[in-house]
Amino acid sequence: MEKLTAYFGFEARYVMYPFVALVLGACIKIVIGRYLHRWAKKTENKIDDLVIAYLDRLVAPLVLIVILYGLSHWLPISGRTLQYLHKGILICAILVLAFLTARLASSIVALAGEYGEGRQKYLQPFRTLSNVIFVLIAAALILRALSINITGEGIRLARIIGIIAGAYVISKIVSLAVAQMERMVETKGSTMSEAEKRARTLGKIINSAAIVIVVSVSIMMILSEFGMNIAPIITGAGIAGLAVGFGAQNLVRDVISGFFLILEDQIRVGDVARINGIGGAVEGIRLRTTVLRDVEGTVHIFPNGEIKQVANLTKEFSFSVIKLGISYKENVDEVMKLLAQIGEELRADPAYAPSILAPLEILGIDDFADSQVILKMRIKTLPLKQWSVGRELRRRIKNTFDARKIEMPFPQMDIHLGESGKSIGLPNRIASDKTDEKNA
Repeated sequence: MEKLTAYFGFEARYVMYPFVALVLGACIKIVIGRYLHRWAKKTENKIDDLVIAYLDRLVAPLVLIVILYGLSHWLPISGRTLQYLHKGILICAILVLAFLTARLASSIVALAGEYGEGRQKYLQPFRTLSNVIFVLIAAALILRALSINITGEGIRLARIIGIIAGAYVISKIVSLAVAQMERMVETKGSTMSEAEKRARTLGKIINSAAIVIVVSVSIMMILSEFGMNIAPIITGAGIAGLAVGFGAQNLVRDVISGFFLILEDQIRVGDVARINGIGGAVEGIRLRTTVLRDVEGTVHIFPNGEIKQVANLTKEFSFSVIKLGISYKENVDEVMKLLAQIGEELRADPAYAPSILAPLEILGIDDFADSQVILKMRIKTLPLKQWSVGRELRRRIKNTFDARKIEMPFPQMDIHLGESGKSIGLPNRIASDKTDEKNA
């Protein structure tokens, strides 16, 4: 290099460095264009495509920056101005490198999101976090290039930026998780289902709670970075929370119980349920109370914290259970076959077929009573349909048994009148009436 300088009469390195950079850049471009791109197309992995494209974009700016750096020595400017110019060129190189590398990282994260449906939205916060990290790295390199020492204030500022970025990413992840939960229960149609309403209610609660917690913790950490003692603040907040908890413990208990009642999907609006032994239709489920209307129209309001027992009669499916008494003289097997036939006829009826989920199930003899054999059966139906299907099944059984002369016994008793010793078999109700008349 010294011989070239002596031969040309000027500093040859300022010409050779740009020339070498230009030749190397051209060679790298040729290698990438002719060989690496072809090789990447043959592989199924897309990451190598991204890396090769990143190198391809990186060559030209860096070669241009090296050429500018070399040619800057030929400018008729003072030495101090030249130093500032060189620092500006170095800063440009850092920015270009950080920008392209951040794009590469974002592309790789986006590529990872393509392997699963809905994963892209979950990875979006990590793309944002990676961009923030590269910005901080670029800022640190620029400060170093400018010979600016990062003091305690600079480190504190970087930590604060990291805290804010982390809080943003966490809140974004929670929001996306809540949105995904809401999408999982979406149903087609113009009206919103109860599952969607429950998901949105829980989503708002979780979102609000997460934002409050994340913001509170972030503020505490930022105050700590400024040298403030946050121990008294945390202690005061704990004491205040304890006081509020003692003062409103019933309200807090009701709200927490309501949250888990909605979260666990124990009952829904429109279900028929028994709560603490009281049955009725569920008309409202709120964070603090649950509203139940019984068959007489009476509205019962239960604080969620006082609900001890919940029996949902219409959860996913229902059974209509029937106990049928027949005479001891009847053939049980023939009666059971007839009942199965009645059940099939009911299932074939277009008016009731959509409500029936399974054939009539004959469970068999349930008990031997005083004057009858008790048969037990059940039929599986859609929720809230067990009563209408059960009534229609009983009607068909009664009509069929009457037509087939199958006896369904009812309570009877013998009454002896006078000295004749004759006994008259009367139904229990009629005999009771005669006894009352006699006593009168």
